[in-house]
Amino acid sequence: MKRSQINALLSDADAFMRSHGFTLPPFARWSPDAFKARADAANIIETRLGWDITDYGQGRFDAMGLVLFTLRNGRLADLLRGQGICYAEKLLISREDQVSPMHTHIRKTEDIINRGGATLVVELFGSDDAGGYAEDRGGTVRCDGLARPYRPGDKLRLAPGESVTLMPGDWHAFWGEGGDVLIGEVSTVNDDLIDNVFREPLGRFAEIEEDEAPAHLLVSDYDRWL
Repeated sequence: MKRSQINALLSDADAFMRSHGFTLPPFARWSPDAFKARADAANIIETRLGWDITDYGQGRFDAMGLVLFTLRNGRLADLLRGQGICYAEKLLISREDQVSPMHTHIRKTEDIINRGGATLVVELFGSDDAGGYAEDRGGTVRCDGLARPYRPGDKLRLAPGESVTLMPGDWHAFWGEGGDVLIGEVSTVNDDLIDNVFREPLGRFAEIEEDEAPAHLLVSDYDRWL
């Protein structure tokens, strides 16, 4: 992805979130220079709070991609000892027919919530005995606290305000139907470096062509820029 495209997407994403009543924290608007000047930003960097835009390394953002902002997050050590910040929260934007591809998580349990916009479609498959993708298995999820059995390939359609709880082993893909969707994610500690397992061999982060200066840093920029 070109940095100019990412900069435009960041501006659009902030406006879309505000249109649904969500205002991001101040560090969402820090320039790279402002970020570098903050001696107190270590926790933001270490827990990878902030912007994340991905095309999963495929170069087809409009067809396969996602905009995310991690609002809060703990550390895996907290989760393993059961004390401290054992949770995470994100806002995501899924555009109409823009797929977040089939994947599951090793540790993370997450609530995926339609916070506003169009319909959120979540396609589901179960796991084999080793936790791998199984095209012939279903399972059970909870939608707003109610058990919802699913067959392999079932598609949940979540209207604004509705949600689904996904456990490790619930293989899922999602996209907006009928328009763009603002998604909330509330989960156990999030680690995008090691906890995502994709059905197909995909990259989690975009490869960036630096055709202009970044307006704001992505979490995938932190190691190189800070």
